[in-house]
Amino acid sequence: MLSPQLSKSLNKQIELEGFSSQYYLAMASWAETQGLNGVSAFLYHHSDEERLHMLKLIKFVNERGGHGVVPTLKQPPVTFKSVKAVFEEILKHEMSVTAEINHLVDATLKEKDYTTHNFLQWYVSEQIEEEALARQIVDKLKLIGSDKGGLYFFDRDLETMSNEAAANEQAKKKPQ
Repeated sequence: MLSPQLSKSLNKQIELEGFSSQYYLAMASWAETQGLNGVSAFLYHHSDEERLHMLKLIKFVNERGGHGVVPTLKQPPVTFKSVKAVFEEILKHEMSVTAEINHLVDATLKEKDYTTHNFLQWYVSEQIEEEALARQIVDKLKLIGSDKGGLYFFDRDLETMSNEAAANEQAKKKPQ
């Protein structure tokens, strides 16, 4: 059974994951309108992932006797300065998500709710991956600088990466 405080904190995280999904969706839409098909495919995929993170939390809260609340989401920005600015925002955002997950983990330890603590370890690991990926992309964009040819190849590489990720997910869903 979740304590009222942990239930409230987990619902706050549900809202943050929902906003993350919307934020990345807005970025994906912007990138698509800029002719950046690889960047948009990558961001559409990450938007879906964030939505799944939200759903996983909702189901957990409900299974533990709480009530996972579907949040009202504020509208994210609709335009962005550049691809580099988008990924710098993603890194900054993921770092803030990590901080919130860490606060949640700390709260579970203070309350001795080891079931929720165990559940949150998946999010801890996921955040390590999310931050590392965002850092790698920002580093690549720094290398590219203002080279439009470099941006073209970067976009193409992200599209290939997104297609491979989608194919791997489909393969996992098929019975063997």
